[in-house]
Amino acid sequence: MNSESVQSIVLGEVEIIRVIEWQAPFAPARGLVPESTPEMWRDNEEWLAPDHWDPDSDRAVVSLQSWVLRSDGRTVLIDTGVGNGRERPGSAHFHHWQGDFLGLLARAGVRPQDVDVVVNTHLHGDHVGWNTMDAEGEWVPTFPHAQYLIPAADDHHFGPDHAYGQGRREDDRLIYEDSIAPVHRAGQAVLWYGSYRIDQHLTLEPAPGHTPGSSVLRLASGGDRAVFVGDLLHSPVQILHPSLNSCFCLDPAQAATSRRRILERAAAERELVIPAHFGGAGAVEVRRQGGGFSLDRWAAYGTR
Repeated sequence: MNSESVQSIVLGEVEIIRVIEWQAPFAPARGLVPESTPEMWRDNEEWLAPDHWDPDSDRAVVSLQSWVLRSDGRTVLIDTGVGNGRERPGSAHFHHWQGDFLGLLARAGVRPQDVDVVVNTHLHGDHVGWNTMDAEGEWVPTFPHAQYLIPAADDHHFGPDHAYGQGRREDDRLIYEDSIAPVHRAGQAVLWYGSYRIDQHLTLEPAPGHTPGSSVLRLASGGDRAVFVGDLLHSPVQILHPSLNSCFCLDPAQAATSRRRILERAAAERELVIPAHFGGAGAVEVRRQGGGFSLDRWAAYGTR
């Protein structure tokens, strides 16, 4: 399978299907990565443009996408996008969003009832929206047979016991109430701590900082390695300069520490790094260079 919005690649015994709901210039480059400099973008224009940066508008290009893994006889969905018809008054891009996420999954050969495991790398609104769907005015789990793997630290931070992220954003309460609480009520939520092995190929590990429960999913199958890093990276400039955080990181110092640790291992073990929002090929190998890292090879997708 290889089309504009649905692509695939096989690593070891695991098929990875990339489902792209949207890709476009999203925010001013130095709004998204506030401590970056104009030179960091301009000096790397040759490979940042057009997939990761639009020089004319000086806006970072990002994708809204999810990943389907066919692993060990099961279907695993990593992150679920924004969801349709959500009240998100603090997020102009996503307020009352209408997309074709389920249609794209269908093109990938995935029906909601086929999904065995949903992984939420963290509980920001663009990663949990299709956890649920509207059923005659009630939010219910979209994937009726799935376990939803939710980082316990994020569930506590954004849930009612911790006052929805300590009241920082009204959107946090809305996100939890329409996309997380219904999964709990249905008995499909699995909160995990420390690490969580999904199967012989896939393991979840914490990488806190972007949110308290921000996590990565490691894939190891045969000689192939990959790491799905969620929002640890929003732009490739953060690979070149791993101390740089996005504007969405709740604990910048901890996020930078997690980012460097994950990139160090990725370079050492030749893991394919797969961030949630990279445009273009969406996945890249990295290598050490000086005090930071450089980009090596981008992913090459084939047909199913």
